[in-house]
Amino acid sequence: MRRGKPADEIRAMLAVGTRMAKGRVGEAVELVRAEPGKIARLVECLWDDDAGVANRAADALERVTRGEPEVLARWREPLLGLMAEAAENKLRWNLALTVPRLSLTSAECRRTAQTLESYLEDKSSIVRTAALHGLADLTRQDAALLPSVLEHLRVAERSGTAAMRARSRILLRKLENPTPRRAKKKQPA
Repeated sequence: MRRGKPADEIRAMLAVGTRMAKGRVGEAVELVRAEPGKIARLVECLWDDDAGVANRAADALERVTRGEPEVLARWREPLLGLMAEAAENKLRWNLALTVPRLSLTSAECRRTAQTLESYLEDKSSIVRTAALHGLADLTRQDAALLPSVLEHLRVAERSGTAAMRARSRILLRKLENPTPRRAKKKQPA
């Protein structure tokens, strides 16, 4: 059995299924985790002409970056640009969760926050819920965003969809009552 070129392997996995189907995302995630050099091809698929491929690439990247967001550091600027221009819901909600995990400058945090705030006007409840989560994540890097993020969460907690209300309650608890770090107990001398 002849294998395709390595660069085509990830795209082939992501090309399986309809536009919003999960397809073989899990396999693509495992492949990139096993062979980190293939992440470049996964990132390239975000701009694929096939919306299904781009959506699944965003889903895979969101999963890959849960434990190690630094793998996307070199694509920070292109991802910020894509996030601002993305139209597909699945692409938007996955970028809303992924981009705030990256190490961003204060200016990039503000730029990302503006994009996420625009996502709060999206028709999709999932996009709006992911935007709230992304905004909350950004406050870890830029505390100046905290007052406006808390306000967005409070509004969503009162008047958002069920998913937005539930996520807002969770995020508000975390942001308003951060768990204090436990001090090490001193050993008796």
